[in-house]
Amino acid sequence: MNFSQSISYCFSNYANFNGRASRSECWWFFLFGIILQFVGTIWDSATGDTSGSGVMYWIAYAVIFIPSLAVGARRLHDVDKSGWWQLISLTVIGLIPLIFWMATEGTKKNNSHGKPIKLKNT
Repeated sequence: MNFSQSISYCFSNYANFNGRASRSECWWFFLFGIILQFVGTIWDSATGDTSGSGVMYWIAYAVIFIPSLAVGARRLHDVDKSGWWQLISLTVIGLIPLIFWMATEGTKKNNSHGKPIKLKNT
């Protein structure tokens, strides 16, 4: 899955917390979120807001918040973990296992969250 496919798929499954997501889908969408928030910060700075978290930054954050949670949950499902494990990101130390799980290859067999992901080579 490439960058544009990931963005399109994640927004078309805006609040779909079921199923599984590939590593590429997850990481490309997270990169998109970082870029979108960076552009919002630049836009705010260009309009005179130097606080670093102006209106456009928060609009960008609001646009990607639920899809990011959804793709994160689906990614954790791919490694046979519950999407609720995302809550450990509220602790700083909890980011370590969360990033590890999201970077790990998913299970190759059916798990409790569905069939394995088959990506087409493009």
